[in-house]
Amino acid sequence: MTKIAFFDTKPYDKVWFDHFSGDYQVEITYFESKLNHKTAPLANGYEVVCAFVNDTIDEQVIDDLYQGGVRLLAMRCAGYNNIDFKASFGKIHIVRVPAYSPYAVAEHAMALLLSLVRQTHHSYVRTREFNFSLNGLVGFDLHGKTIGVVGTGKIGRVFIDICKGFGMRVLAYDPYPNDSISVDYCSFDELCRESDIISLHCPLTEDSFHLVGRESIAKMKDGVVLINTSRGALVDSLALLEGIRSKKIGGAALDVYEEEAELFYEDRSTTILDDDILMLLISMPNVLVTSHQAFLTKEALQNIALTTLKSIESYAKGDVMEHEICYQCDTCNKVTGQRCF
Repeated sequence: MTKIAFFDTKPYDKVWFDHFSGDYQVEITYFESKLNHKTAPLANGYEVVCAFVNDTIDEQVIDDLYQGGVRLLAMRCAGYNNIDFKASFGKIHIVRVPAYSPYAVAEHAMALLLSLVRQTHHSYVRTREFNFSLNGLVGFDLHGKTIGVVGTGKIGRVFIDICKGFGMRVLAYDPYPNDSISVDYCSFDELCRESDIISLHCPLTEDSFHLVGRESIAKMKDGVVLINTSRGALVDSLALLEGIRSKKIGGAALDVYEEEAELFYEDRSTTILDDDILMLLISMPNVLVTSHQAFLTKEALQNIALTTLKSIESYAKGDVMEHEICYQCDTCNKVTGQRCF
């Protein structure tokens, strides 16, 4: 029986992990707290830790986990920019869920875009107060507009197909273009200049950090709409706020935020937020924020649980873990049939 310490637990996490745990010979202890240097000792005596995208997994946490007996870190998400891979190499194996549901995220991105440009969220609030006026709710057609899609991985490709269904012209930027898909690739600068709408679907790396900042915003069309369902730090939040205030940016829909770690997934309705930028962004009538919700579908949660538990089973059996990653994986020629170390 493999013992798992499960951090940052929410009720919707437990549904599918509890449902499948009996099939994989695991014993899960759920902790509501996030994983960080203060909570890492809770994992002492466990061989496997299951963590999430906003947990803090730095060198100190890696060392604490390793000294406590942890040998596998199972990330129940696709993102992993919160992990110190160099510190973990040779000590703790890391697996992730690379594709729980590209449809969930892509569809949420389109839902945000439609809500934003058709003012659905404002209309909902009005009618609940029996205000049936249409003043101030004028939107625009998506048909015929140019949308720039940054990142053409699985999610980006699904989103492109959705956009084509709306009759939109699609431009795409990706440092590693996929020749198998029918889309017009261009430089990021050209995408900024030509797009009426820009949607981000790329990973967070050193090169993509603050990809959308003062310089790139200045190149965009006046009134551009920005959608981000990928990683918060792709966007310089202060530059975004300035762009909205100056009306350079006509609207923004964010499912992620660069300083979200201590905010998203939690109920902060009775507290005063310390983050002035986020408070100002949320107060803007042309900004729509959801709390890292894009992944949250029944299908995605089921896939996350199954993929994570299968990786843990492979680890326990001594088998190769299909979704293992390490700090060398971007540059090494990983040998099929072998673990990272």
